Amino acid sequence: MDEFSSSSVASRIADIHEAFSDASVDGILTVIGGYNSNQLLKHLDYDLLAKNPKILCGFSDVTALGNAIMAKSKFITYTGPHFSSWAIKYGFDYSIEYFKKCCMSNEPYELIASDVWSDDPWFVNQEDRDFLKNEGYWIINPGIGQGRSVGSHTRCLSALQGTEFWPGLNNSILLLEEDFETNPQLFDRLLQSFIHLPDFKGVKGILVGRFQRNSEMTRELLTKIISTKPEIANIPVIANVNFGHTLPLATLPIGGELKIMADAGGARIFVMSH
Repeated sequence: MDEFSSSSVASRIADIHEAFSDASVDGILTVIGGYNSNQLLKHLDYDLLAKNPKILCGFSDVTALGNAIMAKSKFITYTGPHFSSWAIKYGFDYSIEYFKKCCMSNEPYELIASDVWSDDPWFVNQEDRDFLKNEGYWIINPGIGQGRSVGSHTRCLSALQGTEFWPGLNNSILLLEEDFETNPQLFDRLLQSFIHLPDFKGVKGILVGRFQRNSEMTRELLTKIISTKPEIANIPVIANVNFGHTLPLATLPIGGELKIMADAGGARIFVMSH
């Protein structure tokens, strides 16, 4: 591990290629996130991966890998727990349930909001956990949308804009989430950059993952940000969903089919294919 909490491009590429080539490997979980997965994109053998499709799951920085592989190798990848996440001692049952539904079954399922959530550093002290009551999904814009799931971590997805690794937004449900390093102003800027893309008109709905408390994003601020974007006034937007950098963490497909519905009766999210 170097001064960037990483290792050489060559060593990481070798690991990925070995894992995809090994017929005894059914799934690949990234150990943790970081900042530089996009260093690998030019060096991956996408034909090799396409001939050996298998589960690739992780979140945060792994968004760059997941979307690029989905775009270039044409198979579904996943945003969900890292390998390190499985060491969580308390409050992990929801994460296990939706990992199984997404990665170990072919049946469509509904993503139900968790009862509680946590934003504490579980990796510092497993016995000192703070669980908060979940107020459920936030309906920012009502409506119905169905499409191919794209995205997750906004800065990592943004880093793919204008490259051959861009997954495209045609007929898509856009997944957006950020961590404590961002703030409402930066999230607004990232969202605006996606709106400026020629294919943004293909977005059929937006799911926003739960923000960490240190981001200082609130329901009111997010609603105001969305309300300033006329381009998304007529598509459904549901926020406070169990993906991102808080716990528990649902697994969602990148390149799967989602259907979202939001009206006065509430919000519902269905994973149709994964």
